Amino acid sequence: MAALLWCSAGTPAHAVTAEVARACNALVAKAFPPRQVGNPAAGSAKGNAKAQREYFTQCVANGGKMDGDPPPGEEKK
Repeated sequence: MAALLWCSAGTPAHAVTAEVARACNALVAKAFPPRQVGNPAAGSAKGNAKAQREYFTQCVANGGKMDGDPPPGEEKK
């Protein structure tokens, strides 16, 4: 039991900063505009919830910066 606790204590968790989360949230809102402004229950005009989560996760991994590529599931025009 003590060995298990000792091993798990050696891996620190990486926290997302508030600034990165805010930046990624804004990028998600821009990449996936709502169908009806002000009504989150209306859904997104582009993509689905899974695509939005993947885009947010990728944004966080990039430190809050996306390079202009379309979100997952979207094609370049």
